[in-house]
Amino acid sequence: MQDVSSSAVKILLVDDEPSIREPLASFLRRECFTVDEAADASEARKLAASKRYDVALLDVMMPGEDGLSLARFLTASQDLPVIMLTARTEETDRIIGLELGADDYVTKPFSPRELTARIKAVLRRGARQAPESMPEAMLFDDLTMELTTQRLIGREGEEIPLTGGEFRLLQVLAERAGRVVSRDDLLELTQNRRADVFDRSVDNQVSRLRKKVERDSANPALIKTIRGGGYSLAAKVRTR
Repeated sequence: MQDVSSSAVKILLVDDEPSIREPLASFLRRECFTVDEAADASEARKLAASKRYDVALLDVMMPGEDGLSLARFLTASQDLPVIMLTARTEETDRIIGLELGADDYVTKPFSPRELTARIKAVLRRGARQAPESMPEAMLFDDLTMELTTQRLIGREGEEIPLTGGEFRLLQVLAERAGRVVSRDDLLELTQNRRADVFDRSVDNQVSRLRKKVERDSANPALIKTIRGGGYSLAAKVRTR
C-alpha cells in the first residue's frame, strides 16, 4: 500500500447530490487524493470496471440502485474498502451496511477532516493486514476458504454464499484458530470500529454465519461462544 497521504491513493466518490459531492471532492483533492466522482451507481460501476480504486465513498440513499447494493458489488468484485455516507441514523441501517462488507459508516453532516482521517485509517488497516505472501486458501473442518476469490467451498464441494462481512469474520477467526477473539476485537478487525454499549452486530453476524457453516447450527461446534470473552474457531487450520 502506498503512502495514504499521497496522490497515488485513488478514491471513488458516489453521491447523487452535487452540493455534497462536488465540495467534498474538491476538499479531498486539496488533501492530495485522486478523486473520481459518480452521481449514481450505474456511473460508479462503469468507473470501477475501467479503473482500480483504493477506497470508495458511497452515499446510501440514491435513486435507482442504492449504496448498500453497490457496496455489496464492490466488496465482492474488487475487495474494495468502502465507507458509507448517509443521513440515516438508525442503528439497523448502519449494521446492515457494515455487515454487507463496508469498512466504516459516516453519518451526515460530517466534518471533511474527520472523513479524511477515517479514509487514512481504513487504508492503514488494509496495509497492516496485507501479508507479504498471502496463502491461496485456508482449510478446516472439511471447508475451504479461497482467499483470492473470497469463496467458501462446502463439505460436498458446493459454494456457500457469504456476504463480504461474513467472509471477513470467518477469516479473522480462522487466522486465530484456537484463540479467543473478543467482540471488541472482532469489530475492530472486521469493521474498523469499537462496540457501542448495546451493539449486537457481531453476535447477529455469528448467528447467521453458523447457519451456513456449522454441521448443526443449533449445537455449534465450529464457532464456539466463550462466555464473557467472545468467540473462537475450534478447528485446526492449514493453508495452501
